[in-house]
Amino acid sequence: MNRKNFIAGLAAMALGLSLVWGTVAEAAVHAPLRYFMEQPGAYTSETPYGNNDKAGHYVQSGDAKIYYEVYGQGKPLFVFHGGGVGSPYEMGQLIDRLRQNYQVIAVSTRGHGRSEIGHTPLTYEQKAQDMLAVMKEVTSEPAVLLGFSDGAYTAYKVASMYPQRVDRLIAIGAGTLKPRYFQGDMRVEDLSKIDPAFIEQQRQIMPEPERYQEFCTNYMNFWSKMEVNGDFLKTIKCPVLLMVGDEDDHAPVATVLEAHQAIPNSRLCVVPKAWHSAFIDNFPVTWAAMQGFLDKDTQDLLPSKKVPYNG
Repeated sequence: MNRKNFIAGLAAMALGLSLVWGTVAEAAVHAPLRYFMEQPGAYTSETPYGNNDKAGHYVQSGDAKIYYEVYGQGKPLFVFHGGGVGSPYEMGQLIDRLRQNYQVIAVSTRGHGRSEIGHTPLTYEQKAQDMLAVMKEVTSEPAVLLGFSDGAYTAYKVASMYPQRVDRLIAIGAGTLKPRYFQGDMRVEDLSKIDPAFIEQQRQIMPEPERYQEFCTNYMNFWSKMEVNGDFLKTIKCPVLLMVGDEDDHAPVATVLEAHQAIPNSRLCVVPKAWHSAFIDNFPVTWAAMQGFLDKDTQDLLPSKKVPYNG
């Protein structure tokens, strides 16, 4: 297809989306929960994680109420979803499995889903403090943290700032990060063209939908300045399982390997034939690696031997 036809095709697609927008907006209110760019035939949980009145709670953190849900019984395990267009529901298959043996606490990050945005600038420390507020509300014992992408970076910060609160950590799609690796605009209008049903669903869930674009703008401003380096990662002392898809272009394998070398007690799993959302793209491998890590006693995971080169 030449450039002219390609552009014409995009224009036609945008027109078609705009014509059905009203129908999509009306249907989204009553549609089953979905995650961003959910593919036909993908695993979907029967539990509406992130929008479940039966399991939902709020805790005040600074100037925002943070929403979370609690499922199951056992050792507390906190789930931190991805950022921007992330939601607890995207991690539904993992939560469905984990809640059989753990008390799973699925948190909606500030500005996502039912959690408020607040009015103070978004910072790495603030994200960790939001999660700590939830953790304090639920348990006083060291917990397991499971984070994906933005949620994994938040889990890193929690483990660094509040080590007594973390037993072990699973990070999916989060390596070293240089400023301006993530940059550019995140426009709600553009996201609506990609997945109109999801964006309308989020508008229905959000406590302040009129601030959706404001949040997206501030969120990308925060991420464009974000830096995660080896010196910081060395401060994380708990056992860590790093997981990354071999085709991840958000957290490339090389950056996750750097994180693995920096974190003193880390293990590494590269998930084959998987993108950033490795737990969706190749669930069997992701789950098998997680199970092995979770089932071990903490002392069996320490120390983690690092061999940099064979020369």
